[in-house]
Amino acid sequence: MLRHEFRPGKLLAGLFLTLAGIIYAGDAGGAWETPWFAVIPIVTGGLCLAAATGLATRAFRRRRAGGGASAGAVGESEGAG
Repeated sequence: MLRHEFRPGKLLAGLFLTLAGIIYAGDAGGAWETPWFAVIPIVTGGLCLAAATGLATRAFRRRRAGGGASAGAVGESEGAG
């Protein structure tokens, strides 16, 4: 049983921000040297990819549930009046 619906856009955003954190942690720990500007494209690209994924997921869910939701709403408003 699912407790909440799956949000792939939030998953991608979290993965890219975790990657940025790992890159900075490796730099702070002395494992490698990272220029300060290197993480900006990773975070920006990850957030853009997450936004595109979220919009695609939203469009897919609306299209998939569109037929049943609009028919139920029309039937309820006609029955009430």
